[in-house]
Amino acid sequence: MREKSEGLFYNVDWLTVTIYLLLMMMGWFNIYSAVYDPVKSDVFNMERLESKQLLFAVLSILLAFSILIIDASFFTVSAYALYGGVVLLNLLVLVAGTEIKGSHSWFKVGGFTFQPGEFAKWATALALAKFMSGVNPANLKKSVWTALGILGLPMAIIMVLQDETGVALVFSAFTIVLYREGIIQGWWLLVGLGIVLCVVLGIKYQDNFVYYAGSVVAIGIASLLFIRRRFKNILIVLFGVVFFIGALFAGPKVLEKMPEHQAGRIKVWLGLPVSQAIEDRYGYNTRQSMIAIGSGGAMGKGYLEGTQTKFRFVPEQETDFIFCTVGEEWGFAGSALVVLLYTILIVRLVFMAERQRSDFTRIYGYAVAAVLFFHLVINVGMTIGIIPVIGIPLPFFSYGGSSLISFTILVFIFVKLDSQRLLVLR
Repeated sequence: MREKSEGLFYNVDWLTVTIYLLLMMMGWFNIYSAVYDPVKSDVFNMERLESKQLLFAVLSILLAFSILIIDASFFTVSAYALYGGVVLLNLLVLVAGTEIKGSHSWFKVGGFTFQPGEFAKWATALALAKFMSGVNPANLKKSVWTALGILGLPMAIIMVLQDETGVALVFSAFTIVLYREGIIQGWWLLVGLGIVLCVVLGIKYQDNFVYYAGSVVAIGIASLLFIRRRFKNILIVLFGVVFFIGALFAGPKVLEKMPEHQAGRIKVWLGLPVSQAIEDRYGYNTRQSMIAIGSGGAMGKGYLEGTQTKFRFVPEQETDFIFCTVGEEWGFAGSALVVLLYTILIVRLVFMAERQRSDFTRIYGYAVAAVLFFHLVINVGMTIGIIPVIGIPLPFFSYGGSSLISFTILVFIFVKLDSQRLLVLR
């Protein structure tokens, strides 16, 4: 049952809207700096990236306004339909799309390109919220495979068929939502982290396999001191030891099967012995990005004064590596401010999710926060060299109409749903 709304922007969370506008504005100024050309500095020239991004920003604001005037029940009712439509769009791009940088995941219309994979994030979040909110709490844990199927379908299409690994990996962020809702237990996440750690150690220290395998066995034996030594528990520990040793052994084998560009990035990131050609090809971006950020110092070189930026030493500095522009021109202070704004936004979204009366809105809110958190950590991490290069944008900052519009839809659907939380009875 609902009560009558008090106005068009009734109960809108203006803090979230303000941070969104700030980040988008700061992003545009950094894109302008990244592609700045004093000879062609015309923001109304649609051949220029900063001009296109300004157009995308205006369209995003209009889209945000349109979402706020739609009744919130539309997103609940049409969640599966929107999900199905976006999945079909991601299949259609395989036959009617354009290949860009080895990825067949783009539609091209005139001078603009459009990536449907970006839209799969909010569509999947809606479908996941719709499914999980309709499951009987008593059967919640039994629904894990259906929930994973909802996540896995677009992820598989984007990763396997479109060869767009970066976008596909974002869907792993939804495991945070599954954990929050009790569909998966905390030990699932610990096992997943353990597998990743063992694979990385297996690749990095494959010559010391016996040492790390012995460490896994020692940890397994030590764990028996803290559990009841029943046959079932001993069997679980034994299985875990064998499983993690298998992950150590599988690491180098997995690396051999990876595409050259992915394997090269991982080898350079881990500091493995590689040829100078591989080092130059797959380590150049990160090295130049770290130089740019380090050269900014505490307060930065000043807007439009970054030499790494101005002379374009960092490829993709207006898209995936936009954060290095922040570091060089705004310094540590500016970089910290940007990260702080993202942190406030994500924490605010979590707070908004927790205050919901509707299960659908709470689940969707956590999905929004998880996606933004994943993008922030991965994007900033790869620009400072602590994470291997993964091609995903910094939300609201990086150049790109698909990502900006998609993130706008993702956030403002939740803003709209949250605005009507008091109109929904428990």
